[in-house]
Amino acid sequence: MNTKRRAFLSKLTGLTLFSVPCFARAMVTPSQSLGPFYPSKIPLDSDADLTVVSGRDGRATGEITNLYGQVFSTDGEPVPDARIEIWQCDAFSAYHHPRAGGGIDPYFQGFGQTTTDNRGRYRFKTIKPVAYPGRAPHIHFRVLVGSRELVTQVYVQGDPSNKHDFLLKAVPESARQTLIIPFVKDSALPRGELTAVFNPTIG
Repeated sequence: MNTKRRAFLSKLTGLTLFSVPCFARAMVTPSQSLGPFYPSKIPLDSDADLTVVSGRDGRATGEITNLYGQVFSTDGEPVPDARIEIWQCDAFSAYHHPRAGGGIDPYFQGFGQTTTDNRGRYRFKTIKPVAYPGRAPHIHFRVLVGSRELVTQVYVQGDPSNKHDFLLKAVPESARQTLIIPFVKDSALPRGELTAVFNPTIG
């Protein structure tokens, strides 16, 4: 395990999560499109800290965000050993993908992956998502548990472009709010970093 990953994972100790109540049958998180910019090839540096790239002396542009939560089953039980992937455009609205074109932030991974612990917990360090033409700010999110898969997207609470995003509007209104999460400053974190919590339920 490299030094970067060790230092990042050590910060998970003592992390406070906002667990969902255990209902008899919880609603599965709404699925959304994989999108055209899922990596054609998984980058060599694809760990859970998207704000630095191994071998490059710099840090991603954008509002640094600690995205974390727990993965649950429909029975309300935490799901251990779930593989989680996220990907998003950088602070300059560019995806790190051959089809995207344009200049990219060389210090932003663009894609990250991790595995939930024995309590279903995960954590990423990334940036607050920004808009790109035709879409509200969002982060793509994929959960893999054996043969089960959930692909969805999370959005920024309070962003005015949410009401116009065609993919978000396609989600039934009763479930739409489960994909819209607050990104808030946390005084306990360095440099005014943000915190965002997302607890997906996989069927």
